[in-house]
Amino acid sequence: MNRIDKLKSLKAGAAPVVMGIALLAGPAFAQDQSPADAQEIVVTGTLISNPNLARSAPVNVTTSDEIELKQSNVAEEILREIPGVVPSIGSAVNNGNGGASFVNLRGLGSNRNIVLLDGVRLVPAELQGRFDLNNIPLALIDRVDVLTGGSSTTYGADAISGVVNFVTKQDFAGLEINGSEQLTGKGDGNVFRLDVTIGANFDDGRGNAVFSVGYQQADPVYQGDRKFSADQLDSFSGDAGGSGTSTPSRFSNVNTSGLSDENGTRQVTADGTGFRTSSAFDAFNFNPYNIFQTPFERFNIYGAGRYQVSDAVEVYTRGLFSKNTVSTIIAPSGTFGLTVNIPLSNPYMTAAQRNGFCAFDTSPAVRDDDGNIVSDAYVPLFSQAECDAAAVATDPNDPNYRTVATNLSRRATEFGPRISDFTTTFFDYRLGAKGAITDTINWDLFGSYGESQNIQIQRGYWLNSRVREALLATNPDTCLSGNADCVPLNIFGPDGSITSEMNQSLSANSQVSTQVEMSQVRGMISGDFGWSIPWADNAVAFAVGGEYRNYHATQESDLLSQSGDLGGAGGAAPNIDGGYHVYEAIGEIVVPLIQGKPFFEDLTLEAGIRYSKYSVDAPGDPSYKTTTWKAGGSWSPGAGVKIRGNYAHAVRAPNIFELFSPTNVGLTNLSDDPCANLRDDGTPIPGRPVPTGVLRDVCIAQGAPAGTIGQIAVPTAGQANATFAGNVNLKPETSNSYTVGVVWQPDFAPGFNISVDYYNIKITNAITTPSPADGINACFDSPSVTNPACLVIQRSGGPAGNGSLSGESSEVPGLFLPFSNLGRLSTDGIDVVLNYKRDLGFADWAIGVVGNWTGSSKFQASPTSVNRECVGYYSTSCTSPQPKIQWSVRNTLSFSDIDVSLLWRHIGSMKQEPLDVIDSGPAFGSFGHIGAKDYFDLSTRFGLVENVFITLTVNNLLDKKPPIVGNTIGSTSFNSGNTFPSTYDALGRRFSVGAKLKF
Repeated sequence: MNRIDKLKSLKAGAAPVVMGIALLAGPAFAQDQSPADAQEIVVTGTLISNPNLARSAPVNVTTSDEIELKQSNVAEEILREIPGVVPSIGSAVNNGNGGASFVNLRGLGSNRNIVLLDGVRLVPAELQGRFDLNNIPLALIDRVDVLTGGSSTTYGADAISGVVNFVTKQDFAGLEINGSEQLTGKGDGNVFRLDVTIGANFDDGRGNAVFSVGYQQADPVYQGDRKFSADQLDSFSGDAGGSGTSTPSRFSNVNTSGLSDENGTRQVTADGTGFRTSSAFDAFNFNPYNIFQTPFERFNIYGAGRYQVSDAVEVYTRGLFSKNTVSTIIAPSGTFGLTVNIPLSNPYMTAAQRNGFCAFDTSPAVRDDDGNIVSDAYVPLFSQAECDAAAVATDPNDPNYRTVATNLSRRATEFGPRISDFTTTFFDYRLGAKGAITDTINWDLFGSYGESQNIQIQRGYWLNSRVREALLATNPDTCLSGNADCVPLNIFGPDGSITSEMNQSLSANSQVSTQVEMSQVRGMISGDFGWSIPWADNAVAFAVGGEYRNYHATQESDLLSQSGDLGGAGGAAPNIDGGYHVYEAIGEIVVPLIQGKPFFEDLTLEAGIRYSKYSVDAPGDPSYKTTTWKAGGSWSPGAGVKIRGNYAHAVRAPNIFELFSPTNVGLTNLSDDPCANLRDDGTPIPGRPVPTGVLRDVCIAQGAPAGTIGQIAVPTAGQANATFAGNVNLKPETSNSYTVGVVWQPDFAPGFNISVDYYNIKITNAITTPSPADGINACFDSPSVTNPACLVIQRSGGPAGNGSLSGESSEVPGLFLPFSNLGRLSTDGIDVVLNYKRDLGFADWAIGVVGNWTGSSKFQASPTSVNRECVGYYSTSCTSPQPKIQWSVRNTLSFSDIDVSLLWRHIGSMKQEPLDVIDSGPAFGSFGHIGAKDYFDLSTRFGLVENVFITLTVNNLLDKKPPIVGNTIGSTSFNSGNTFPSTYDALGRRFSVGAKLKF
């Protein structure tokens, strides 16, 4: 066979697939199979194995051909660009990436769907029960099915928004070697991938075995290497700035805040030698350290086999193993509003700096109800004589020895970035047997066990306790603690004043290990009894069975990670240990009612039910029972028209993180604070009055020292502290969803088909935490010192408190955002899929279109919270942007020896969430609106020599730049580098070359 014939053969195996992401729904796909292939077919959305039966729920299909044309390297890339799928944590996420990639169907949350391999669950990656897409062996994937809507009846809890089913190639025989290289137009971001797959049939076809190994490596792309992201931009002021830390150091303290001018603004003097004794400072630009593409390395192994022991019994097995390393890189550590005590005899403190501390005003201004100063008697902290005497008092026992308490903010720029290396080791093994009971009834029994271990090593962090210790020094060689490893710290000098010896003494590596185990057993009997309704040709089909699943997960942190002592780590990582198990009974039925009659070419109904009993491994043995069900049908009146509909009642059980997480302080996104009058950089917020009356009383009741009112800054870098807490008494959330649609395959237009489906999903008793805006609004919409929603917010207080919602996690609890069953979510929209293929004479032309219109996507954390609409909007509460309109169109011309394919991806316009405008103010200039974006990817595939095929791809052909909205208008995990890099292409034009050797 020559190379042209080989290429034709390769194309023929993927006949209608060059059309792009969307083939028709699962029913049409299944009906294309012959009965002889039934046992090899995985029909997504049902446990009934008969492929001749129509399904009522639409399934979006991405084929191996599409994966090859686009040269996708990981499964996340495939799913991220399907219209209706909202980008989740993945390779473009730098701050908030835990070393894994997830999928978020319909924007309902990455914890509300299930990822399957050949219709079977795989062990989750972490305590929230989510599967890491990095573990999917793409070299063996034949197609990817996405079924949205409640699928809990078929696949169990968690499938409340749907399932993603990766279907592997069956009975693979031969040798296939795939290699690819990818590089951006800037010459960075190299991605290399190599997969080798070998398979064979044996014993006259009674058995088959396949084995595949793969390797992948990706280089980082730094935000500092792109002009649009080189400087951090504030989304509301438009200023180039950064976080609320600086180099040089910044000090602030209610008891050390300086004099007041005629406007009541505290004034201090700065000597220009490397520190500021006021709230104002030069903001630190953290963008150049952050990355748009996380460094990634993966080794993976996949093996599968089957053997027909007898005519009635076949045994099968499958095993996966992968080891992934992901490195996240963020700006240097330091101290972020850390409360410290410093001797006035510190060896690095200059006389001018010392005098500045001694002259701090200790008498807070007294204001009237309008915020005007009515009394401001100046009282210095120390007299000049006391200050001079303290300068030479190096012994704490000396009666002249004095210290000053202050809040310190200083970036450890001399130390370099903070790096977290996440190494995940994953394996999942399955063993089963199946066979025939009768000619039409089959049985299938399997068990599987999997483990996923993620080890996080954190490097480059200052320890708050060591900073405090190193500042308590009265000579440059030793600390007052007497600790021989302590090196006195110079935070009074300019950038570069901190030596490597100082940095090394302040830091230590820490480790957090997360391990998840899952075991499952499932037994099914499916088929038909050969009996059919009198007006139907196909028999009534059924499936019955039982399933058992057991989950256990732990998070084990070293003492350093548990302490919350890491500067800028976002809080402590407590130990967590928990699990649960579930017993289930399952039943499904498909009833063809009328077939082959006028106006009723086919009328088929289907239904399913699943009963589950959960037991939580906790004191008192909390348990609960759930029942999920579905009902649907399809009607083909003729002329190539099919009308289909499906209704499902689904549940999602609480995961281990939601059940067993202890109370802990972490970070959340919040760009504004009603008690604040200063921006992050310490400058006044224009038009913002000083809190007075009830508002002032509430701010003080939350812990703000009275003297800080009028001097409180908004949360540092748009991140506030928040207290989170799990709850072992959480119950499952419930969902009701339905789809209704039409499929048209007209006889007069061979090769053409179109489907239009409306979906509607509503979730009640949702397990959620309030959004930061909900936590703020619950108090400040009706501020009162007796409002419980106000009193649960706790600010930076105490003698050195600054009244803000930022600071050390052990000292500032911040907002209170616990898990509860009080939430509601809902979404609805329309999916459109169109395919057309035609012989033009000189070439075959194929076009595939998949589009989505999302009507709404609402979230309400509690009955008293705002029912927040997020479709078409972005803000810190609407995390990953979800456009109203999105589509992908692939056009392919297939000549005798070459394919040329163009993919057009469209993302509809979006704007700042209206409620965010009220809460945080309007965004700066054009930052409050994102126009529609269009991306074009061009691919060419051809046979080079015998058995060798080459694919050349240019992604983002026109080098479209991402929209610029600043860094503080969205969630930190998705709003980074002044844009949303998971939604829009921040890397720019990319060139890929792939080669396939196939025998």
